[in-house]
Amino acid sequence: MDMNEVIKRINELARKSKKEGLTEDELVERDKLRRIYIDSVKASLTGQLDNTYLVNPDGSKEKLERKPKT
Repeated sequence: MDMNEVIKRINELARKSKKEGLTEDELVERDKLRRIYIDSVKASLTGQLDNTYLVNPDGSKEKLERKPKT
């Protein structure tokens, strides 16, 4: 499913939720679509940060290191 379709469907479910409420199946679908969207945003941000460098005053570049998970 394309991300634009995911966002469109999330918005449709949000509008329906405000007007008349959602069925149990729609609640499950909404939760799955939200998880897909959140995972996509996190992956995109992680990819950007993995390719980010700090430029020191002397002009040298330093790759950002990941913090160890605690």
